Amino acid sequence: MNRLLKITGFLIFLSLSLESRAQSKPQFNHLTVYVTDLERATEFYKYAMLLDTIPEPFHDHRHTWFRIGAHSQLHVVGGAREDIPHDVNVHLAFTVESLPDFIKHLEKLGIKYGNFGGEVNKIALRPDQVQQIYLQDPDGYWIEVNNDRF
Repeated sequence: MNRLLKITGFLIFLSLSLESRAQSKPQFNHLTVYVTDLERATEFYKYAMLLDTIPEPFHDHRHTWFRIGAHSQLHVVGGAREDIPHDVNVHLAFTVESLPDFIKHLEKLGIKYGNFGGEVNKIALRPDQVQQIYLQDPDGYWIEVNNDRF
């Protein structure tokens, strides 16, 4: 009887353990952009977007990884044969403390920005009162920068 209780207890524990794993929610890990010129893209994300690089495991001169959150990364991978058009509806979004300061930074570097509709040097105001701008990286990937507060 004692052995039966131990086996039953173990099976209940195993069942609950497996159930909790099955219900584990995925967490965002990384986004990859495929670029024609790795050095050009790396410079953009490092100096224009002010992102910090992190070690990447390949060491093959085809990858640059950036930290974009506590447990989130941007992987920039070289090797694309051509720059292709990208729709603004598909974009990476970042939040900054001061949108005006970030805009000054972009202007100093000569980087164009605008609102979602494509109006140059215009800041958009979302219905939730968050200000935002859009710009493109050298390969045409769209990036939103906003002043949202989480």
